[in-house]
Amino acid sequence: MEIDPETPLPNVMETAYYFEQAGIGLSSEEYYHIFLALKQLVATHPIQTCRFWGKLLGIEANYIVAEVEFREGEEEEEAEEEETAEEGLKEGIEARDEDEEDEEEKDEPPKPNYKPPPVIPKEDYRTGANKYTYYVCNEPGKPWTKLPQVTPAQIVNARKIKKFLVGKLDAAVVCYPPFPGNEANYLRAQIARISAATQVSPLGFYQFGEEEGDEEEEEGGAGRDNYEENPDFEPIPVPEMLDTLSNWVHHVQNILKQGRCTWINPYQKSEEEEEEEDEEEKQEEPEELQETGPPLLTPLSEDADIQNITPWSSDASTHLVPQYALAVLQANLWPGAYSFAVGRKFDNIYIGWGHKYSPENFNPTLPPPVQLEYIIGPEVTEGLDPTVEEEMALKAAQGEALEAEEVEEEEDEDD
Repeated sequence: MEIDPETPLPNVMETAYYFEQAGIGLSSEEYYHIFLALKQLVATHPIQTCRFWGKLLGIEANYIVAEVEFREGEEEEEAEEEETAEEGLKEGIEARDEDEEDEEEKDEPPKPNYKPPPVIPKEDYRTGANKYTYYVCNEPGKPWTKLPQVTPAQIVNARKIKKFLVGKLDAAVVCYPPFPGNEANYLRAQIARISAATQVSPLGFYQFGEEEGDEEEEEGGAGRDNYEENPDFEPIPVPEMLDTLSNWVHHVQNILKQGRCTWINPYQKSEEEEEEEDEEEKQEEPEELQETGPPLLTPLSEDADIQNITPWSSDASTHLVPQYALAVLQANLWPGAYSFAVGRKFDNIYIGWGHKYSPENFNPTLPPPVQLEYIIGPEVTEGLDPTVEEEMALKAAQGEALEAEEVEEEEDEDD
């Protein structure tokens, strides 16, 4: 039987053997079931690369996560379908709003001056936080389900909440601030956050391609999102990998506060929109400060501490036979994320609840203060009821005024 050496199926059992030496991972039986499940996924989809990402724990069921990358041109049709579905949804909402406006023309309520901030567009397919596609299943052997692409709003809101996964992709995420999506979207946002923070590799294993411009080289790799494997990589000895975090680098782009890996100005408009504004009236828009994050392949030694706690902990898999030990790395910011490296082999895995470590107790975000319905002034302020004496005095004054008018009219008639 001939074995295809270029198959995208990963050698899960070999990775499990290395993690087992560090006391990390799942049982051999479960690993083998996952290996067969990934084989089924690769056989039924046009996948170029596939990797066992990890296992996310839930209350009723868990999620087995596979990180895949499709062959060029095979996934574009599905991406276009998602875009057309979103456009159709927007058109339906706009048409419904127009119908409601027509019905309310007879009795229109006062319109508020509030304008919501512009929606930040999601990153394109195969770029940034949507560079890879993720499939999940509750147990090995059950059907794989493709997770949707993540949006900046979902990542920003996922940072403000802390929810346990239920194990059902269509479950609602009940929280405040409200999350824009269901559990499938929340799960995808957490995977993007964990990957950006914990996917690491030995220094020099990856390098930037020579096709990049000289300007990006001067910037030290800022703005780059692609890299390639270094054929001249010389393995770093395990003791040196354990001595300093400078021998480890991040090979996944950092996610900015905006919820994207590459910053975009939400107020920047196209030429057509600018021409339309010139015809009407230009509105003043706030200026956005451009965000900059650490570039790709940044050493772990530059990661910020967590209130005097190191973000990473490193140790050897064994101290009895150090010549056969592995360099094991544990992420303190995301408990459950581990990495190993020995020679030219390394890998990353996550097994946990999908919660970020916080040195302080989690406090839900408080709702904003209640806004005033209108400006309080004398025009809308209710007056105090008059007393009986004031009413009697008013009636007497009105009676005297009537008598004076009658006297004036009689004098005019006599004249």
